Amino acid sequence: MSNSVADKLAHKSRKKAPAKQVRLKLVYVDFWSAVKFSFLLSLSAAIIMVVATFLVYMVLSQTGIFDKVNELFMEIVSGDEYNLMSFLGLAQVMGFAIIVAVLNTIVGTALGAVSAVIYNLIVKITGGFQLGFTSS
Repeated sequence: MSNSVADKLAHKSRKKAPAKQVRLKLVYVDFWSAVKFSFLLSLSAAIIMVVATFLVYMVLSQTGIFDKVNELFMEIVSGDEYNLMSFLGLAQVMGFAIIVAVLNTIVGTALGAVSAVIYNLIVKITGGFQLGFTSS
């Protein structure tokens, strides 16, 4: 059995220090931090939604589903003057997706701000939200 320094250090590194536990109460949420965080979260969700809309549109367009739906629609309304693709063009779909993304960003930011205010009011009654943390 060798008692080298490397063996002693390896043995010490295998020992785990006891985990310390800390219990804290969340008694205040900063309003502007909540607004900034909810804005960034809403903005990233809006970007994801616009990109996903574009990708789904391109897949549906390349597979020919829009052409089949347009043919079915023209058979139902029995006329060539009505074209479904005039409403479902890429520009119209992406314009609608961008409008919805902007509205979702505004609403998401407002909900984050309102949630921070409501939480800070509730904390005055309940005393806060107790959290436990450990160091491992």
